[in-house]
Amino acid sequence: MNDSAEFRKPAPVGVEARDWGWRHSTRKDFALRHVDLTIRPGERVLLLGASGAGKSTFMAAMAGVLGSDDEGVREGTLTIGGVDANEARGKAGLVLQDPDAQIILERAGDDVAFACENLGVPKDETWQRVRAALDIVGLESLELTHSTRHLSGGQRQRLALAGVLAMRPGLLLLDEPTANLDPPGVREVHDAVKHVVESTGQTMVVVEHHIDVWLDLVDRVVVLGAAKGSHEGGVLADGTPDEVFSTMGDVLAEGGSWVPGRRIPSFLPNDAADDNANTDGTPSRTSDDSSDIVLSTRDLAFGRNGVALGEHVNLDFKRGRIYALMGPNGAGKSTLALTLAGLLEPVAGQVLIAPELAPKPNSREPFHWKSRELLGRIGMVFQEPEHQFAANTVRDEVAIGPKSMGKSEDEAYAIADRLLERLRLSRFAAGNPYTLSGGEKRRLSVASMLAAAPRVLVMDEPTFGQDFRTWSQMVELIAGIRDQGCTVIMVTHDEPLVQSLGATPIHFGVSKTATGNADKENAR
Repeated sequence: MNDSAEFRKPAPVGVEARDWGWRHSTRKDFALRHVDLTIRPGERVLLLGASGAGKSTFMAAMAGVLGSDDEGVREGTLTIGGVDANEARGKAGLVLQDPDAQIILERAGDDVAFACENLGVPKDETWQRVRAALDIVGLESLELTHSTRHLSGGQRQRLALAGVLAMRPGLLLLDEPTANLDPPGVREVHDAVKHVVESTGQTMVVVEHHIDVWLDLVDRVVVLGAAKGSHEGGVLADGTPDEVFSTMGDVLAEGGSWVPGRRIPSFLPNDAADDNANTDGTPSRTSDDSSDIVLSTRDLAFGRNGVALGEHVNLDFKRGRIYALMGPNGAGKSTLALTLAGLLEPVAGQVLIAPELAPKPNSREPFHWKSRELLGRIGMVFQEPEHQFAANTVRDEVAIGPKSMGKSEDEAYAIADRLLERLRLSRFAAGNPYTLSGGEKRRLSVASMLAAAPRVLVMDEPTFGQDFRTWSQMVELIAGIRDQGCTVIMVTHDEPLVQSLGATPIHFGVSKTATGNADKENAR
């Protein structure tokens, strides 16, 4: 990265919240309430709290994008640089969890320029800002005409950061900006943000469950408490990292934060001691014990629009096992997952389900099934949970699968209620799925798939957006699914998840060839 002399430093702005709160119009409880907080210009704050404590809501409020009064109930005051947050246009810039959710245009330069154009910045100045912003996030060599579709996850997130910086806001808001990235992408974004705040002096607030990612960049930690039932919520702790972690380390861990050094739970399969995978093997082999194979690929090429991202993939997935598709962003893991789930047509080769699970004889390829035939056989939890929501309430969303399989309304809602309780979503039963936090949406998408009791469950980043507590519950849930005989195939960058479950890793690179072996028995 260059020092980017052309980048005009924005004046850092402060934040003032006085007895501030917000309740979504579809919710009974406030998302957060009684928040009293002062952030001084130039401070770097790590914002913590359990999943559902309202961190993302507060970030959206500071960015002025929370919604109008007819979308919720607002209490107290919130100002940015002395101006009401809803009127402080351009003073705060928000970078979201998912880079794909904030890239709008096809060409990189146009995407970075988008916010400036909306703010009415003159054309010549806009493009000066675009080049300076790309420079400061380490994308100075990127052509302005480069396709945003052909960037890695880390590059897309840095491009989103550049789009925010081009606005020259005095407050930089980062809402779990590395949660959906592979380890190299996490380092890219961390280093880019470090360069930005050291170069500009902007005020920074970052939300992150994995504390150690940002610990070297923050000088203050603020902990929010959930406003639930009789609990008033508000700020639970506020101080330097050493002060907060020394006095509240255990409380933070119990509340869900990934406190550095915290031991992860273990949910290894019963045969883990005798069943060690060799991840340096090749993907081509035939299992000796075909009776345990529920899904397999035969010389599979997977991709989109006829263009292969991976070729010659031969894998067997066994009953009651967990498999982890791993590798850098852009390697095609999500595309393979969609292909295994019967939602994308193979470019070549086949995906085959075990004959006894096929909906009818000679119909073993899931892509050719009707959607109803997937129910109870193969379920898919998408990377973006919103892509699978189809109901207006959380409870109805979970009940869709059982109803479609012929369950009565009473039976379907009984299944839904059990799963919502298990995944700590019961209090949102009557709420709109789109008003949930990122972690809550993820758990809802898992619940809606489990309600149909699939024999094969494909999950794309199942622990994305989870705090330590809900992460542990998700891991325990996945282990329970495995122990009931379900085959679980996960796309993940989460190495602790793989270790905790004793999952078989299948590694993918960007060379169109899978490395690894889904059959533990024959990977030795």
